[in-house]
Amino acid sequence: MTNNLNQQRHSLVHHALGTKIVLTLFGDRFYPLLSRSMRLIDEYEDRLTVNRPQSEVMDVNYAAGRKAKMVSPSTYELIKLAVKYSRENFGFNALIGPLVKLWKIGFRGANIPSDKEIQERLILIDPYKAILDDDYRTVFLEEPGMELDLGGIAKGYIADRIRDFWLEQGVEAGIIDLGGNLLFVGKSPRHADGQWVIGVQDPRLSRGEDLEIVRKPACSAVTSGIYERYLEVNGKKYHHLLDPRTGYPVKTDLSSVTVFTEQSVMGEIEAKRLFFNGQPIPDWERKSGNLGAVFVKRDEQVINVNND
Repeated sequence: MTNNLNQQRHSLVHHALGTKIVLTLFGDRFYPLLSRSMRLIDEYEDRLTVNRPQSEVMDVNYAAGRKAKMVSPSTYELIKLAVKYSRENFGFNALIGPLVKLWKIGFRGANIPSDKEIQERLILIDPYKAILDDDYRTVFLEEPGMELDLGGIAKGYIADRIRDFWLEQGVEAGIIDLGGNLLFVGKSPRHADGQWVIGVQDPRLSRGEDLEIVRKPACSAVTSGIYERYLEVNGKKYHHLLDPRTGYPVKTDLSSVTVFTEQSVMGEIEAKRLFFNGQPIPDWERKSGNLGAVFVKRDEQVINVNND
């Protein structure tokens, strides 16, 4: 790879998945892939979104408590992964929609619900009540009012699929930015060692202001944090990361956790695992696919967990 490749940088900006998408490819001959990649992202969003009346996931939600619905292979693959990790009960829960809609943190009508209301919603977010049939690729939510929402995992899954598409096309280097969910492809043309320089957001400053800088090979960088959306009542802040085990915002002295993983979809999951744990997990970075993490506490203390 040469410095010349760094001069052949092409980016395309798009709005999808409820956020700003920026795709960057290095190499003039790969420029046509940018628009094709954006179309792929739109196609995945059409199937997975819960922010429109129609999608495969919304078909499953409309049928909750009544019948199972068949979905496409890729949608089923992602739902199965989401349900699997939801059942581990560490904080990630793809069925948490009814609870999120109760609190409405970050949206109009945000409020502190009663404990009775919260307990009623907890019944509707039980991942063991999402019944999957591998033979028929069907999904059945047992209780009326249950909702599947893949928003906490879909961006990572889609980023991985775009990365796979690029590699099939011979791409040497690129950056997939799905609203802050980052996936670096190939070797960086900017540095002789091929490492990517990745900034970790300072929670107290505007987006793009970094608190920590790390160098990594091709990987995904995903952050879970509480600093962007919260409800303040009588001087007390309630952030938007709800704990499905209690129904309330998770109690933590962390502002954010950024994880570096080989697969972006696993970054989505592992960022939440570490955030809800509240501190590093012994030997977490030695697990296959995990390349390190940066914890930022509310007092700005930084804990860097590396797999070097």
